[in-house]
Amino acid sequence: MNTKQQNIRSLSLTDLEDYFLSIGEKKFRARQVYDWLWLKPVQGFEAMSNISKELRQKLSDRFGFPALTIDTTQHSEDGTIKSRFKTVEGYLTEGVLIPTDERKTACVSSQIGCSLSCKFCATGYIERKRNLSFDEIYDEVVLINQQSMEVYDKKLTNIVFMGMGEPLLNYRNVLKAIEKITSPDALAMSPRRITVSTAGVAKQIRQLGDDQVKFKLALSLHAANDKKRHEIMPINDTNNIQSLIEALNYFYRQTKNEITFEYILFNNFNDSLEDADELIKIYRQVPADLVNLIEYNPIEFAKFTKPSEEKVDVFMNYLEKNRVNARLRRSRGKDIDAACGQLANKGK
Repeated sequence: MNTKQQNIRSLSLTDLEDYFLSIGEKKFRARQVYDWLWLKPVQGFEAMSNISKELRQKLSDRFGFPALTIDTTQHSEDGTIKSRFKTVEGYLTEGVLIPTDERKTACVSSQIGCSLSCKFCATGYIERKRNLSFDEIYDEVVLINQQSMEVYDKKLTNIVFMGMGEPLLNYRNVLKAIEKITSPDALAMSPRRITVSTAGVAKQIRQLGDDQVKFKLALSLHAANDKKRHEIMPINDTNNIQSLIEALNYFYRQTKNEITFEYILFNNFNDSLEDADELIKIYRQVPADLVNLIEYNPIEFAKFTKPSEEKVDVFMNYLEKNRVNARLRRSRGKDIDAACGQLANKGK
């Protein structure tokens, strides 16, 4: 793609109609092209089979179509599928299809690399190259949905922004992608089936409230006091736990949307009953629906290990005894580095 060309997916349907009329084409051609851009997973103008070759050439000369493509795909023994996507300039990012009997979930990325350097996450050790554009994020969902249809004969039921990068540091593109994913003109998915996970950017959490978003929000907490959270998540320096509690309450007042706390258990770090008490204290200050306890997936760069099953059970039972709605989330796709915290562009 010539970088000076306008990305055709930056045009609305009305813009496309105006363009076709300006070159003497029928208005209905705009709808045909629009459907190829948003409803069918094609990576170029040449695949638009109901458009004449001459018109496809005109489009190619006038516009760019910088679609993501699948670079590699890996299949886990548990049915999870990890894809490494390539941008037009050759950058790589990853997405995962997580299947269960009831759900088919796409875990998508929002950035190429990440700038937050969380100590337990493989992506945190990769330099952030750039944000993904809204249409690249959309491509991830379309391509993973296609995989779900091909392998499981079922469409995606859920989307989680829990892949590579911090979604709230790519705020506008993430919101624009979700707008397109939920549009009746595109995938028409309910926003209630979309969860955006953040490491905690208080200012942007408040902005989500001001923007009256309809999707769910998950906070990657992972430690329930500032000292420990600072050790593993440098973002806590500028977004401490109290500021996040205040931002989450503001978000809930504005939207009434579901809030989840994500909490990875690390052996002998945040898995004691004292840690559980601190987590309960935070839980009671926010109208959170759920605490997701997450199994830690070791990575080569980090010193952390998983607690024993017995320790996990004690922690979980203690939360439940104290009336915390908690769920233990077992990791999927560990054998292909597709589990929580493992995405690092290591496709085979």
